[in-house]
Amino acid sequence: MTTVPTFEELFRDCRASAVHLEMRDAYMKSDPAYIDWDAGAVIDPAERWADWLALVTQATNRGVSVRRARVVSEPVSRYIRFEHEVTNGLNIAAGEEVRWLPRRKATGVALPGNDFWLFDSSLLLVNHFDGEGEWLEPSLSTDPQEIKLCASAFEAVWELGVPHTDYQLV
Repeated sequence: MTTVPTFEELFRDCRASAVHLEMRDAYMKSDPAYIDWDAGAVIDPAERWADWLALVTQATNRGVSVRRARVVSEPVSRYIRFEHEVTNGLNIAAGEEVRWLPRRKATGVALPGNDFWLFDSSLLLVNHFDGEGEWLEPSLSTDPQEIKLCASAFEAVWELGVPHTDYQLV
């Protein structure tokens, strides 16, 4: 059985690009940051996710292109409102580019069954979640067919997507 490297190891070993495709309308609603936000608290992403912010900032500072595309249903879920609100202080602050694609505009895109990260166009980290959006163990793939599908799906979503600064929540 192959051990999946940690996310931190994958990011530290990444040399050119890391792309992330998100396709769920809710993730880990048990996350204390989401629970606090949902209760009305103001969330400081730099404080809540300092380690993640540092990790991605280090990658982008060394020239790694980090892009994130989110396919979302509209009107958006409460969780997507949370993600949208923290994106500037977390993803954009770390040097990521982020785009949003309304699900109704993704009909012609062949999408994989799971969210993923693709590192350097050669290593695929597949994220798995249960039906409630809670995190399960990820899997790693170097299968050329899976990588081709995921890379193609990401680029199609990216091209159709709206940059974060222009995306208006519905």
